[in-house]
Amino acid sequence: MIGAVALLAYITAERAAEPLIAARNDKGLLARGGVVHAEPLFPLILALHVAWLAGLWWLAWDRPMNLVWLAVFGVLQVLRFWVMAALGSRWTTRIITVPGETLVRTGPYRYLRHPNYWVVVGEIAVLPLVFGLPVFAAVFSVLNAAALIIRAGIEDRALADLR
Repeated sequence: MIGAVALLAYITAERAAEPLIAARNDKGLLARGGVVHAEPLFPLILALHVAWLAGLWWLAWDRPMNLVWLAVFGVLQVLRFWVMAALGSRWTTRIITVPGETLVRTGPYRYLRHPNYWVVVGEIAVLPLVFGLPVFAAVFSVLNAAALIIRAGIEDRALADLR
């Protein structure tokens, strides 16, 4: 139980810090002439992630943890920080482009498109599996995948000029 609460507290703190980091980066991007691209799904994605985290607190706070899935989740956390480091001051929760800048092609961006989304897909699926909640993982994975497919298309159109 203590392990479950600690893991959920960690992921909650991480998710709570992200808007602060994003706001700082947004400010810098906008100061450099950044353009915010409309994202009609952003409130829904935010609500989905809040519901996912709240559901985990409700269902998993007192459950044992599967150590194999916990290790997979740990790898995803390393990948999350690698993505954030590669983007640096460009990492944000919004889609903002700065005219004249080029795409990031370092770190995981050397190997695949949208690595941040792949990490999020993994986290949404894997963290519930740490707690033995496969149905919860499947439901939120399907909802998240649908939202990210649409968002990735919006982001691809926004980034097309930077290629």
